[in-house]
Amino acid sequence: MAAPRRLVVDPNVLVSAAISTGGATAAVIDLIDASIILAVVSPKLLAELDGVLRRDKFRQWLELDRAAEFVAELGRVAEIADDPDQTRPVSPDPDDDYLIALARSTRADALVSGDSDLTDLELDDLRVLTPRQLVDELAASLDNRTPDGEPT
Repeated sequence: MAAPRRLVVDPNVLVSAAISTGGATAAVIDLIDASIILAVVSPKLLAELDGVLRRDKFRQWLELDRAAEFVAELGRVAEIADDPDQTRPVSPDPDDDYLIALARSTRADALVSGDSDLTDLELDDLRVLTPRQLVDELAASLDNRTPDGEPT
């Protein structure tokens, strides 16, 4: 079997996956759990995820202890990288630039986001995929393999 794809996953995708049991964002977590993809995270990404999941508005979907478990589990299964040095602004939202810098500095295969500020970018050196695009692309690549996992 091929090595897992290394991806930076935007905290917005992870939040959605934490509070829902279906859809493409939940499928991203399933792919991480199955070691089909490898999430690349940094302390800043994990801190952002933890902070968002602690907001009161998410209590109806996710208890605080489960939110903490979700972040801790991601930290255990992900590749932890150093926070990237800030670079020139790239995204319309400066708060998203660290995700691009993280993906670039770790040479991730892509950045997965549901944020149009990122998905609408056209970058020469980095693919930005929506969760649906990622799931569909991986499904298509797995469909093109023989039963023993070799490409057809």
